[in-house]
Amino acid sequence: MREPEPHTLLTENLGTDRAIIMGDPARADIAAGMLEDAELLNFNREYKSFLGFYRGKKILVMSTGIGAPSAGIGVEELHNVGVKYVVRVGSAGAMQKGIEIGKLIIAEGAVRDDGLSKKYVPEIYPAVPSHKLLTLAKKYAPDAVYGIIRSHDGFYMDDNAETEKFWSEKGIVGADMESGILMIIGRQRGMETLSILNNVVLYEGDLAEGVNDLNQGKNLAAEGEIKSLEVALKILSDEEVK
Repeated sequence: MREPEPHTLLTENLGTDRAIIMGDPARADIAAGMLEDAELLNFNREYKSFLGFYRGKKILVMSTGIGAPSAGIGVEELHNVGVKYVVRVGSAGAMQKGIEIGKLIIAEGAVRDDGLSKKYVPEIYPAVPSHKLLTLAKKYAPDAVYGIIRSHDGFYMDDNAETEKFWSEKGIVGADMESGILMIIGRQRGMETLSILNNVVLYEGDLAEGVNDLNQGKNLAAEGEIKSLEVALKILSDEEVK
């Protein structure tokens, strides 16, 4: 057996090929509480992992931290230990008016506005999810918002408002920081990926207020977080995922 992966500390003896990833280690705790016989595997840096069962299927849950670089490391190391199916469950800011707090946004593709994915493939290469997993998402979350999202690298640049207005006018439905790199690495490594996002900020709303509501477990954002995890678990335990 090979040595454990250097960041996630995972090994090849997981006994599963499916995983849910999220940025926040606290969300990994919540997801673990939805599994049967959940076991904490490791907690190193931002990578907190659990293994448990949902509807008889063994599923790995792992946090990856914020942004494409840390998420990319996590996805690469998942591939190294035999994971084939990866569903990201994260938070997003709406990029269109009328998408309420707690609404699920499921990416049919991503604008690659991050730095890391360009190191893998040219900018003209599309970031798209697995057709199989996206079809299952529409089965279990028919009322979600589906469309193209934007994956970016930061919140605090001086031109953020102008940048968001530009992409909103192009029809982008939501923004996050990790979906693009997940889809790109997934395609390069033969993995099937999907991104399910919980909207925590209204378009042109207050970012800090929205994120704080999620962190404090408030209202619609917290309900959306649970719903997003339920959808991911149903997808990965579906008989179509073999």
